[in-house]
Amino acid sequence: MDLLGRLTDSRGPGEGVALFVDGPNVLREEFDVDLDDVREAAKTRGRLVASRLYLDEHATPGLIQAAEARGFEVVVTSGDVDVKLAVDVARFAVERRAGTVAIASRDTDFKPALELANEYGLRTFAIAPGAHGRSDALRNAATESVTLGE
Repeated sequence: MDLLGRLTDSRGPGEGVALFVDGPNVLREEFDVDLDDVREAAKTRGRLVASRLYLDEHATPGLIQAAEARGFEVVVTSGDVDVKLAVDVARFAVERRAGTVAIASRDTDFKPALELANEYGLRTFAIAPGAHGRSDALRNAATESVTLGE
């Protein structure tokens, strides 16, 4: 959408927070991340309107079941998790389905998705899985950020 389109678009951003978790880059043994901690970090920015955990086809049934039990919508993809997650973030931004987009990852591939959400007037929130998993590019692209465990 060009600048004129954004200025004349009467739809404001939606309410609440849409949380997108990059499972392969967050749920790693070296980070020891609890999905409940990720959810709580996102909830500090508002009511959750979506909580999605993205996993690849190698995800165990136990992990999927545990995530669903914690209220996550699990998205399993046989392709690149990053692409699916980024496309979904872009869709939420364009459709203004939330006021804030939160991405939990350490992968700089999501920088363009955060930038797009910013362009559409959404607040953006980068959640790093730990100090060693923090991406300065994501932190700088987001309007707010947090590092779990700090």
